[in-house]
Amino acid sequence: MGTAEALEAAADRAARACSEAVSALLAAGVAPEALAEYVAPRRVLLLPRPATMRPLGEVWRVGSLLLDADARLHALGRATRAAERGRPGYQSVSREERRDIAAAALRGGYEAGTPVNFDARPIPLDAASLASVAPELPVGLAEGEVRVRWRAGAPLEGAPTLAAYLADRVGLLIDPPFGD
Repeated sequence: MGTAEALEAAADRAARACSEAVSALLAAGVAPEALAEYVAPRRVLLLPRPATMRPLGEVWRVGSLLLDADARLHALGRATRAAERGRPGYQSVSREERRDIAAAALRGGYEAGTPVNFDARPIPLDAASLASVAPELPVGLAEGEVRVRWRAGAPLEGAPTLAAYLADRVGLLIDPPFGD
């Protein structure tokens, strides 16, 4: 089997693993989380517009990956829960930024308490893209298989295949070890 055929076969196995994972999650009734795009504050005709979140769909968080209902993968970015901004507490700059982001999710139309994933990067699983996957992404191609790194930049040798990783993580979502 040539290199192009091997890449195509690896891409097909990865796509099949994603489809099987989505089918298992849907069959088990596991609730997805929101996927959104953070829209920074801006001015429109001299009027300030606060930050908001633009809905992009729903995903399941499977470890360091997000899996959408169309069986597409995304690298986990950041997450928040929609909440009221409240009064400034000035505890720390980072805490105030997190409160602003949670309020942006609420302004984006999400109910209070809803988990919202944002800044996620799509991971294409076609053969051409797999040939040149960036090392900062959690997946890569090694030993003829799409494999999942335990952290960005980690070596792929010995890492689990995408199919094994998804089966393990989906199993934990369907049947958590300590209950719901």
